[in-house]
Amino acid sequence: MTLLLSILQAFLAVVMIFLILMHSGKDAGLSGAFGVGSGSGPLGGGSLIERNLNRWTVGFAIAFFVNTIILLKI
Repeated sequence: MTLLLSILQAFLAVVMIFLILMHSGKDAGLSGAFGVGSGSGPLGGGSLIERNLNRWTVGFAIAFFVNTIILLKI
């Protein structure tokens, strides 16, 4: 069980790194290379793609956190 959760943790970490790099920063970062808009909405992301990217990042961050807690309890 620990091995499976450890592999999942590594996968979640890689996906989190990728998703965070996709966000547009002050200089548009990597997200500009993939066509993510830099519109300004109420939470910083104006386009639908940017809002979905935010949702995916938060979802994977929660999964990463929960998996970390489970690994610490085992």
